[in-house]
Amino acid sequence: AEDRIRDSSTSRGLGDVYKRQIINRVKNYDSFEAVPPDHSFHIKIRDYVPFVCAAIHAGGNLRENLKDKIIHSDYERWYEEDPFTDSFISSMPLTIVGKDSRFEYDLNRSPENCIYKDAWGKQVWKKPLSKSLKKESLSKHSNFYKVIDALIQTIEEIHKGCIVFDIHSYNFVRHKNELPVFNIGSKNINNTKYGKVIDKWYKDLKSIQLGNFESTTEINGPFQGNGYFLTHITSKFKHSLVLATEVKKVYCNELDGSDYPIVINQLEHAFKKAIVDTSCFFVDSVFFCLSLFLSLCLSVCLS
Repeated sequence: AEDRIRDSSTSRGLGDVYKRQIINRVKNYDSFEAVPPDHSFHIKIRDYVPFVCAAIHAGGNLRENLKDKIIHSDYERWYEEDPFTDSFISSMPLTIVGKDSRFEYDLNRSPENCIYKDAWGKQVWKKPLSKSLKKESLSKHSNFYKVIDALIQTIEEIHKGCIVFDIHSYNFVRHKNELPVFNIGSKNINNTKYGKVIDKWYKDLKSIQLGNFESTTEINGPFQGNGYFLTHITSKFKHSLVLATEVKKVYCNELDGSDYPIVINQLEHAFKKAIVDTSCFFVDSVFFCLSLFLSLCLSVCLS
């Protein structure tokens, strides 16, 4: 049975302890769902399948001691975040979602560069942040990646490999040229080893139907897959493939912050099928052990 971990205590000083608790549960192959006391991320493990779904920019939380120091409004932050990307993967059995705003610290940047001074041409903070405030943000960044490392290591130990779906979204109204609905960044992954899997993911995304939208897909179009989440996992785990995937924000109105529930629901169902199909192909083509995985794929598709 799924076990949900919660802690209502204050978050300061508990981050490291809680991180160790989560890592221990991962190493024990426990099924659980957890949100740390600082609400920085959410992890859900129903089964230790060979695919992980991540939405590291889905969140918009900003801790209280930073709210009076940031220049950007709630809408300006929302505009550059990846809202609803967690919804696209919500039915998957193994997910990790960033709950904090990328304006507090960016999980897709290295620790040295994850706290913005300026973003998209605008200064972020009214005055430079103190060392203690930066340390608090960096601790969250560090704890997240220690959990990620333990998770990927465990998946590799069980399945001899792992495929990670790194889901993001991007604004398009400000651009004059036509941009794809889906973009796969493959510049920093082993295309020789995983070329067929990348092509499978490309075809699965291209087959997605979204009402009146033409479901265009590109590899290394506006985004090449240069994010830290991908490069960190790729450099540390030689049997793991990270598919950095951007979704054009056709599911919301960038200008007023409203969302389109029908399109969001279509994307959730479409991603469910595409992720399972590509994961089955990954296991079959790379590790030749599909027979053990087929029943799981079927159960996920039917759930």
